[in-house]
Amino acid sequence: MTKVSEHQEGREGAAEPGESPEPAPAVPRPEPSPEPARASSRAGRNLPAAIAVGVALGAAILVSLFTVRYLFIGIVAAAIAVGTLELANAFRKSVDIRIAVVPVLVGGQAMIWLAWPFGREGSVTAFVVTVLVCLLWRLPGGAKGYVRDVGASVFAAAYLPLFASFAAMLVPPEDGVGRVLSFMIVVVASDTGGYVAGVLRGRHPMAPSISPKKTWEGFAGSLAAGIAAGSSCLVFLLDGQAWQGVLFGAAIVLTATLGDLMESLIKRDLGIKDMGTTLPGHGGLMDRLDSLLPSAVASWLLLSAFVPA
Repeated sequence: MTKVSEHQEGREGAAEPGESPEPAPAVPRPEPSPEPARASSRAGRNLPAAIAVGVALGAAILVSLFTVRYLFIGIVAAAIAVGTLELANAFRKSVDIRIAVVPVLVGGQAMIWLAWPFGREGSVTAFVVTVLVCLLWRLPGGAKGYVRDVGASVFAAAYLPLFASFAAMLVPPEDGVGRVLSFMIVVVASDTGGYVAGVLRGRHPMAPSISPKKTWEGFAGSLAAGIAAGSSCLVFLLDGQAWQGVLFGAAIVLTATLGDLMESLIKRDLGIKDMGTTLPGHGGLMDRLDSLLPSAVASWLLLSAFVPA
């Protein structure tokens, strides 16, 4: 703007004689731009924290498997105890549903540890007893909300410790280390392949009403990585056949993806973003167990068929 135009503009804004001067219009201050999420990826994770936590968990699992492999069952049992508390807390705070925490915690530990010497019979028997105790535990609370609370307790007992007991059942066979590693490697490969493909190429939402960030391109990445990992694990860790590894990898990718979607539905129903804050960069421990729990069942079933103990 020239000096002449500035002068004219100043005269136009000046008050006439006898008039009180108008206050100068307030110049709006620009809103401070929000501070970008530090070290946050397109997929919404705090990537450095997530990697650090993942490496620490992986190291703990490897140390247990290559020292005293039954320590892995202890890691599973501890993770399920924390996950149970997270789930019970989320149900209580979000929708006022009261899971019978003590019976589910105690019964859950029984399911996991009895799966070691007694297999399916031990875990299923402990589950049935846990359900019975949950029914009795809620009796003093009266009729209001009885079915709701007991249903949530039975759901928690099945979803966490009963599913996790199948991971414990992978340990006792002579090649138990290879079975556990195959299960874990394929789930991690599925998660990593889906994450990378989704971030780089994700365009088409897979289930936008459930998990908006999950894409078909990400699922394709999971499938490619999972099949490659599955075939390698079956051949090199368990002396199986490559075609068995292909089926194993594809099945684990499917169960891991469905497990992730199922937990997303649970969180949407509860109106929460994460199940907890136990793991930096990941949310709650339940947010990491979602793909592992149903995959443990599929792993045990398929490896029992493909590689008899």
